[in-house]
Amino acid sequence: MKYYFAPMEGITGYVFRNAHRACYPGMDKYFSPFIAPNSNTCMNSRERNDVLPEHNGSLELIPQILTNRAEVFLRTLEELADYGYREANLNLGCPSGTVVPKGKGSGFLAFPDKLDAFLEEVCQGAEEKGISVSVKTRLGLEDEEEFPRLLEIYNHYPLKELIVHPRLRIDYYGKFPRMESFAYAVRESRAPVCYNGNLFARRDIESLSAQFPDVKAAMLGRGLLASPGLCAAAPGGEEEDRRTMRRFHDMVYAGYREISFLSGASRAVKSS
Repeated sequence: MKYYFAPMEGITGYVFRNAHRACYPGMDKYFSPFIAPNSNTCMNSRERNDVLPEHNGSLELIPQILTNRAEVFLRTLEELADYGYREANLNLGCPSGTVVPKGKGSGFLAFPDKLDAFLEEVCQGAEEKGISVSVKTRLGLEDEEEFPRLLEIYNHYPLKELIVHPRLRIDYYGKFPRMESFAYAVRESRAPVCYNGNLFARRDIESLSAQFPDVKAAMLGRGLLASPGLCAAAPGGEEEDRRTMRRFHDMVYAGYREISFLSGASRAVKSS
């Protein structure tokens, strides 16, 4: 099983990722909190700092993009390609009330024809640039019956991977994942399927593997926040776990303290 660290805005930035990689080796990929480009700029300074190669060392980072405009997505891909990235992820899962009304994130799922046209343009443009596109999706906005149409669209395109969070937008992060729809995705998807949702303990991962032996990747988010060593390559004993957790805490604290100091120093120089 391959393990991916889910993107979480305001939490899993490069300071957190580097500390986690150093203390808990075993993650195959990390996904950046979403980049939200607009008509004027691909990335703001915070987003750009987060994906700079020099801030991410040797870990494999997949930038995630949140937009419903193909030309904006492709323009962002160009800048990411300049930094050496060869894969980007489209966010079709965010359920936030500030995102969905704009037709972005899981809000884009309400417009399948527009999504189809978007993916056609994006996948063609990405292929010309030598970049792969993966998708992180929910099942739909309000009804599981939306998903077969969405999966039909995804199957039209050469997606690197389809990461399925088997909830609807209206579920947010409550209710139990809708596993029958996930099973449908595993059966019918042309792209490799990755599971995301409610993996909080080793037994959850083992149960997923037993139920879906063909699923070779799992994305974890809240479970790794609660237990950072959940997918560690070499879990230790209780005392070692405490020392590792303390080291992880200290690395994250020192990283954010350094950023805060540099930001304060920069403001002081500008004001002098």
